[in-house]
Amino acid sequence: MQQFARPPVPSQTSWELLDAQARCAPDAPAICAPGRRPLSYRGLWLQVSEAAGALGRMGPGRGDRVALVLPNGPEMAVAFLAAASCATCAPLNPAYRADEFAFYLSDLQAKAVIVPDGASSPVIAVARELGIAVLGLRPRLDAEAGVFELTGPCLREVAEPIWAEPHGVALVLHTSGTTSRPKIVPLSHANVCASAHSVRAALELTPADRCLNVMPLFHIHGLAAALLASLAAGGSVVCAPGFYAPDLLDWLARERATWYTAVPSMHQAILARAAAAREAIARLSLRFIRSCSSALPPQVMAELEEAFGVPVIEAYGMTEAAHQIASNPLPPRVRKPGCVGVAAGPEVAIMDEGGHLLPAEETGEIVIRGASVTAGYENNPQANPQAFTHGWFRTGDQGRLDAEGYLFITGRLKEIVNRGGEKVSPREVDEVLLQHPAVAQAVTFAMPHRQLGEEVAAAIVLRDRAVATEEAIQEFAARRLADFKVPRRVVFLEEIPKGPTGKLQRIGLAARLNLTSEQTPAQTAPYASPRTPLEEKWAGIWAQVLHLERVGIHDNFFEVGGDSVLATLCLSRMRQGSQVELSLLEFFKAPTVAAQALLVLQKQASQMQDEDVAALLTDLDAISDEDARRLLSQGS
Repeated sequence: MQQFARPPVPSQTSWELLDAQARCAPDAPAICAPGRRPLSYRGLWLQVSEAAGALGRMGPGRGDRVALVLPNGPEMAVAFLAAASCATCAPLNPAYRADEFAFYLSDLQAKAVIVPDGASSPVIAVARELGIAVLGLRPRLDAEAGVFELTGPCLREVAEPIWAEPHGVALVLHTSGTTSRPKIVPLSHANVCASAHSVRAALELTPADRCLNVMPLFHIHGLAAALLASLAAGGSVVCAPGFYAPDLLDWLARERATWYTAVPSMHQAILARAAAAREAIARLSLRFIRSCSSALPPQVMAELEEAFGVPVIEAYGMTEAAHQIASNPLPPRVRKPGCVGVAAGPEVAIMDEGGHLLPAEETGEIVIRGASVTAGYENNPQANPQAFTHGWFRTGDQGRLDAEGYLFITGRLKEIVNRGGEKVSPREVDEVLLQHPAVAQAVTFAMPHRQLGEEVAAAIVLRDRAVATEEAIQEFAARRLADFKVPRRVVFLEEIPKGPTGKLQRIGLAARLNLTSEQTPAQTAPYASPRTPLEEKWAGIWAQVLHLERVGIHDNFFEVGGDSVLATLCLSRMRQGSQVELSLLEFFKAPTVAAQALLVLQKQASQMQDEDVAALLTDLDAISDEDARRLLSQGS
């Protein structure tokens, strides 16, 4: 077996990490890319040193913000390492529009922005208008992967790069800002290196490992887990030009990757092609697959493991922790379905709303503290007191720790659907919907409701050539979930909206799909008065229970303020006036006065002799012939 030298002590800055590996294994491959020659650790250290020196001559120095607006690939990876080593790196999504670039560059107070030489990105005009230096990156395609030259004005003479210190800020990223102004998260060198070493330890990475990175390098997942963790282990990372499912298996095979890390939506896109590529998969060198940044449905994990024949390691991370918080262990240690593993970096605990730590098996907010956790948001005195309690950072995620220290996430506190006081975890509903044979992807979210505040809705992507209706999905869910958790609206989409990193977007999805309570049938259908004594009796019961002036026979119980508790109360009162009992499931399947009255009459008809059925129709004089025929056909 080949022996590799190891740095004696985990580095506390990114440049020390590179320097140590260059001394230990100078000729070992570090940065790779499809169709390119690999860059060794010696070459990587020289390139980072050269680029850091060039940045110093062009103006940015220690602590200055250098924005990167570059496509995924080896040059982006090396530019990040260089900018973080001598200044502060601020990677931005190249797909931003001009107004977005204006906000982020101004908020960051960027000193310079690096773009591809000759690019036409809107960030160039925005930066010049703001008086920010624009530097060009020119790849040397005849050299190893990641080798480039920086172009820009020389403003001062710098003999050697001025390297960053452990407490210095290596990286600044913005939170997603879904419900409020995005917050700046500063991460020190000590933060990002601690996280990189935690990923390395959790995955037992060695210099023999090679990661295929398909995550965007403007996101902490790609930077910390794929890039820095690989370099901390002395291994190599293949910097793909982005995520493109048709090419992924070919990249894995040609580059002899031993692992890759991605978000669940990427894994699902890969699975869609796995069945037709079994022979290609059998030739891969994979040791494991990693998933992080959002919940991986247990069904997807099982299908991935069956398709690729390797363990799938689900991890849990966030920007404020420089990525990794917890990780499932590799076999033979126990992995628990639906669990994100054990603490793998910062210390993890569960806290109640009052700031008290909770014992095992109790549910509360997940809190963390440790070397990888940010010291606080930048220039945000309002957010920090809310984010930190007794030195613990409040993640905003809800979960529990079991007796063995395994962490189970039950939902994002901001994503929990508050349906008239009944709390619904979208993740729980997702997992049930994904059990339906026709469902490929599902995301449950809150839809505004005038009476309840929020209602449960779901967006569904069907499997190829599969067919399902909204009613079929709802009935499937109703057999497995409490009725208040069953989505009242199911929307079928070709693709579920995702964020720039491929994460499914729950918050704001109702608005994006234009779903509001005003559009539900209860709000648009005209009032219809009772037609029979039974309908009149039941409409009166509903009105009393729901505290409404009147209830139409076609009003949906759950869309005019009803919930499971009130439904049970209605059933109890309705039972007193009828010899036929409805179940809660039947109540959900027939949630209008008209439908339930018809269902009761159907049951009564099935219990009568044929000659008595005609007498029953006296209660249906006002009901259409079509409804009457349906009653007789169902009762026979």
